[in-house]
Amino acid sequence: MRPLNLVRPSLALLLAAGLSTVVTPAGAAHAAAATVSASEITFTSSEQLAPGVTYGSFEVSTPRGVTVGYLLTADLRKNKVSLDLLHPDAVAQRQVISSMANDQGAIAGVNGDFFNNAETHAGVTPTYSSSGPEIADGEELKFAVPNAQRFGPGLAPGTSTRDVFGVGVNGKARVDTLSLDGEVRSKKGTIALGGLNQYALPVDGVGLFTSEWGAASRVRSTCGTDTSRSDPCSTHTYEVTVRDGVVTTVGRTPGAGPIPADTQVLVGRESGADTLDDLVVGDRVQVHEKLVSAGKPKLTFAVGGAPILRDGAPLAGLDTKTAAVRSSAGVSPDGRTVYLVALAGRAPASAGFTIAELADLMRSLGADAAVNLDGGGSSTVAVREPGQATATARNSPSDGAERLVANGIGIFVGRH
Repeated sequence: MRPLNLVRPSLALLLAAGLSTVVTPAGAAHAAAATVSASEITFTSSEQLAPGVTYGSFEVSTPRGVTVGYLLTADLRKNKVSLDLLHPDAVAQRQVISSMANDQGAIAGVNGDFFNNAETHAGVTPTYSSSGPEIADGEELKFAVPNAQRFGPGLAPGTSTRDVFGVGVNGKARVDTLSLDGEVRSKKGTIALGGLNQYALPVDGVGLFTSEWGAASRVRSTCGTDTSRSDPCSTHTYEVTVRDGVVTTVGRTPGAGPIPADTQVLVGRESGADTLDDLVVGDRVQVHEKLVSAGKPKLTFAVGGAPILRDGAPLAGLDTKTAAVRSSAGVSPDGRTVYLVALAGRAPASAGFTIAELADLMRSLGADAAVNLDGGGSSTVAVREPGQATATARNSPSDGAERLVANGIGIFVGRH
């Protein structure tokens, strides 16, 4: 696919001014070229939602037909513009994007990460929690499942479920990678944590569940393996409940139900179950956990996403064949301008994008780094225009209505 040429600084100004523009191809094919090419981008509508926030629609001609999409831009240099996670009341829960935006006061937003929305394990229900990490308003909500347990299309080489799109305490957005640093300490030894509020634990691992998880069953966390999401659930498990630093209950089967704020639940599988089995009621334990980013400074917001663009170039190994409805988040080289894209739902006039085309689109819009978000019926852009009381979905989602999803990316004005 040929790269799309765009004078990057002009885009936000054009949208803010209510103008449309045509972006035409230029230059030779780049290293990650796809087998199909996009011939032009035409902005068909645009408006300013607030100082520093713009919204517009566009069309892209492809060999398969016209793809219709929607673009939100956020200028984080404006001291009242910020991003944060759109999320339900619990990690293991789902909600439509417009409702999350309205509940949290976002002016606009798009859907976020892929999530556990289907199950093949008998008797196990989906948790509806996301595959990747979540940080909301500085609070670390969850970590990432093993790569093979992820839902969604294949990851590019060298990327993982631990990759995120986020914003640091310096107000700059970036694509980063998170790791979990956690342990359980007692007089009987130290146990490393391999999970935090996630629907799948690594084999032999121990995971921590907190009140943020919600009421969903914790059995799913012991199903599948590091190589296959559909592998059977482990029959070798153990669960320990800790309240105010003291073990209160132990058992061999993960439970369900709300977790009080003063309580932590530890779930282990295989050798992780054996280490937890050493703990007995009355033992005093200390549980510590934090998410650590590969980059600096610390992230105050993060959502899982599959990297597709780095240093202004599409990653190698991106799919060039499967066109679908997709969503993406990207950021300019200086970390100050964010681009959120959602394509229109399936229709005769909307041909979709391959992941390679999506990466090239984000580069052409001005992004230096970008991630692929959940797509298909999950792809949603919700907007609250000036004078409107609530945000509503604008892209005619593929399901015919907004899909309940695990999380999203919200644009806020005057929140902090």
